[in-house]
Amino acid sequence: MRKSSCRFCSAPLQMTFADLGMQPPSNSYVKPDLANQMERFYPLHAFVCEACKLVQLEEFETPDEIFSDYLYFSSYSDSWLQHAKAYAQTMRARFGLGASSKVVEIASNDGYLLKWFVDMGVPVLGVEPAANVADVARKAGVPSDVAFFGEATAKRLHAEGHAADLMAANNVLAHVPDINDFVEGFRVLLKPRGVATFEFPHLLRLIEQNQFDTIYHEHFSYISFLTAERIFAEHDLVLYDVEELPTHGGSLRLYARHRANEALAVTDAVVRMRRRETDAGLDNLDVYAKFAAKVVETKCAVLDFFIRARREGKRVAGYGAPAKGNTLLNYCGAGAEFLAFTVDRSPHKQGLLLPGSHIPVLSPQAIFDAKPDYVFILPWNLRDEVMEQMAGVRAWGGKFVVPIPELRIID
Repeated sequence: MRKSSCRFCSAPLQMTFADLGMQPPSNSYVKPDLANQMERFYPLHAFVCEACKLVQLEEFETPDEIFSDYLYFSSYSDSWLQHAKAYAQTMRARFGLGASSKVVEIASNDGYLLKWFVDMGVPVLGVEPAANVADVARKAGVPSDVAFFGEATAKRLHAEGHAADLMAANNVLAHVPDINDFVEGFRVLLKPRGVATFEFPHLLRLIEQNQFDTIYHEHFSYISFLTAERIFAEHDLVLYDVEELPTHGGSLRLYARHRANEALAVTDAVVRMRRRETDAGLDNLDVYAKFAAKVVETKCAVLDFFIRARREGKRVAGYGAPAKGNTLLNYCGAGAEFLAFTVDRSPHKQGLLLPGSHIPVLSPQAIFDAKPDYVFILPWNLRDEVMEQMAGVRAWGGKFVVPIPELRIID
């Protein structure tokens, strides 16, 4: 499944953005009884297209292999649930959504977002490729269609009466290998006066905050606003508004409409974002070339912490089992010799081993039983939420460690 040309504009991929070595897919958690079996490792090597500036990985696994039995459930993060609730309330008010409207979410996961619209009496449909996750959403009262989204799925759903007033795509645009087919699906399913919103980690923030651990195999693309405009314009969709969000270390929310729907004027926020990215050099290849050095320095800092803690006889436990944590640990070559275990609130991950490192995933209670000297927060974007949940760690003098954007120890 190697892809040596840009997935948007087809230009050759030659320039390195970040080379994180050979790694297993970051969500391929291992059952303990299979720990001695061979794992699949692929290059985790991000390139930047020198023509359109889309940062991307080559494709080694198909979406069917990645998402057929998925272990990420959105509802286990309190802050993400609140984010989804606020989104639903804001969109209902902004676009006057009601009983005669239709909201369609792409990659709807376990219904974490659409359930808020259901509670408001707004008809919804979730489109989710992972059948096990979609089943959880249905049980929560969220109608869900099991499918990968693209032009063909959009045409089928449109024929079935699911043309949308509002389409939502949170943290999925980066996950699709065929980005042109995916965006074309929105053009097909969106009503003439409809609006689509897209949330994804902002490439500018990734570069500024050294968030290289958000690079993993199921994230095929890393997107700036400037590149997103080029992609959507190719499909007769206009990005008429943009917001910056704190989620996932710094994200963008894009508002897209049909080109013909000139009733929704392009906002000043769009003009400001274009200028900000241009001033930051995102149309200049030098910015991308310099990023790799920051990545190596972070690896040195993380390993220095682990080695020093071990030599001092300190105990270190992890919090969280996110994909970004697996990228970090595997890039650094850190296993159970440094991090005895990690914990996660999701019962779907408890009892498994992290891919590559084979660090065991336990329930959060394990931290209070073991009383480690340090709790290493792998989902650093949820730092405040984690430290609040685990405030009891301080009772025995435990400290928190956050690795990104630079390693920090917090009392």
